[in-house]
Amino acid sequence: MTCTIEKILTDAKTLLERLKEHDTAAESLIDQSAVLHRRVAAMREAGAAWAEKGQGAAAERADPSRLRPPVLLSQENTQIRDLKRENRELWVSLEEHQDALELIMSKYRKQMLELLQGRKGEDAEPASKVHQANSLEIESQIDRICEMGEVMRKAVQADDDQFFKVQERLAQLELENKELRELLSISKESFEVGREDLPD
Repeated sequence: MTCTIEKILTDAKTLLERLKEHDTAAESLIDQSAVLHRRVAAMREAGAAWAEKGQGAAAERADPSRLRPPVLLSQENTQIRDLKRENRELWVSLEEHQDALELIMSKYRKQMLELLQGRKGEDAEPASKVHQANSLEIESQIDRICEMGEVMRKAVQADDDQFFKVQERLAQLELENKELRELLSISKESFEVGREDLPD
């Protein structure tokens, strides 16, 4: 019976180490999301500056370097989708660990109950103290897992909101690009008509 309890404790420690790794991964994702948020803000500023300068000459409007923000937004969209997929995978992994921890706890409680019932009353008190201490530790780990889950849920929600904002901004920039191209085409046509009307 002692061997089985030791195995359960070893499994619980292994699970705790994995949860710490997932905690580190979640913190890394939060940092990446912050960096991504700053890059999107910088792209918004570049897009706003681009829109303000859109009133310049037609030659400047045709400059290919001005078409860069939509391309960057497309790359950011891909990164956001990758982060969302990774968040979902981490979320599923976290739920699996929670289920495993609950299973380990139920087996642990069952074995402790059998152990307590099989011993005399004088031997039951130390085992009860060990059980209580382990239960408190595992409950604190479960609370921590729940907190991690809430943080990850909020991160997924923030990523979803950011993704939709980027999509909306990309659509606006594409519309502006299309309108600017039409204006450029019209100005080229009027310029060519004006040149044809001039005497040689």
